[in-house]
Amino acid sequence: MIEKRRMAKRMVIMLICVGLLLAALVGFNLFKAHMFAKFMAGNAAPPATVSAAVAGYQSWQPQLAAVGSLRAVRGVDVTTEVAGLVREIAFSSGQEAKTGQVLVRLNADTDVALLHSLQAAADLAQTVYQRDKAQYDIKAIAKAQLDADAADLKGKQAQVVGQAALVEKKTIRAPFAGRLGITTINPGQYINPGDAIVTLQAIDPIYADFTLPQQQLGQLAIGQIVAVDTNAYSGQTFAGKVLSINPKVDSATRNVQVEATVDNRERKLLPGMYANVKIDAGTEQRYLTLPQTAITYNPYGATVFLVKPGTQPNAQGKTLPVAQQVFVTPGPTRGDQVAILKGVDAGTQVVTSGQLKLKNGTPLVIDNRVQPADSPNPTPQEQ
Repeated sequence: MIEKRRMAKRMVIMLICVGLLLAALVGFNLFKAHMFAKFMAGNAAPPATVSAAVAGYQSWQPQLAAVGSLRAVRGVDVTTEVAGLVREIAFSSGQEAKTGQVLVRLNADTDVALLHSLQAAADLAQTVYQRDKAQYDIKAIAKAQLDADAADLKGKQAQVVGQAALVEKKTIRAPFAGRLGITTINPGQYINPGDAIVTLQAIDPIYADFTLPQQQLGQLAIGQIVAVDTNAYSGQTFAGKVLSINPKVDSATRNVQVEATVDNRERKLLPGMYANVKIDAGTEQRYLTLPQTAITYNPYGATVFLVKPGTQPNAQGKTLPVAQQVFVTPGPTRGDQVAILKGVDAGTQVVTSGQLKLKNGTPLVIDNRVQPADSPNPTPQEQ
């Protein structure tokens, strides 16, 4: 009996020892797991500071864009048909000229004197013809004499007309209304036929010549409204309309040439300038848009990083949002914006800068004090 009691006592002591050992082992494992989690939390990747924007819908007017050149409706380098010495310059550089306005007079003294001589000879021939005609009426002379007098009169009159035309060419006039350029000729200077005197440009309205690829030909039509801008007048646009479309596509570039007429009543646009041309094509479209900086283009597709709520607190006990990379299908672009056709829903917060240092699960700190450009009509900025 005593022996049984001793055995029971030993069994109880052994069970207690086993229980204490198991409790110590479980406690050690729990302590180890806690310390490991604390260590991992302390060594987690630091949060990345990024900017973010919320994807939203915007209305876009589809446009065709091109870069073209401006050309005067009528432009010419005024020159002379005949050689001569400049006697008078009757215009000032840069002034507006009217049709037929005298620009330059050449020395025509000798030509005028010759004209008077020829006119006198023609008058004499006229007198002789009239006298011989009277003689012929009374049968005093032959018909052959009268015919010779008539031919001589016509010849003399033709010489007068030719000499008068030569004298008129010594006065150089504006062939049409427009703005005169800068001239370098001076009185007393001898000029030859073909020498440029001054440029004359009719610039209101003005033409804009540009090309578009053949796949956009179906979106073009005569009379479409165009908007023209140039870096010479930042922020200002000039209205116009499509005037003509070349009926032939360039076989080398597969582009079609388009001509538009642009309102230039302020005379700001000048021939030879380059210009950005935009043409409204079709009705307005609604697109989900993001700044172009939000898109990362890779060989395997375009991606963005979404801002998702975090689940694990950091060492300071704060739960930060995390990055999640998703594939998207980008669409048309407009200025600094790009349309997202698939992959992002409206209202989703998307990383717009700083994504190069991100991967899935990276904690994020959102700092929107500096945002990337997101303008539909950006203009160059000088810093």
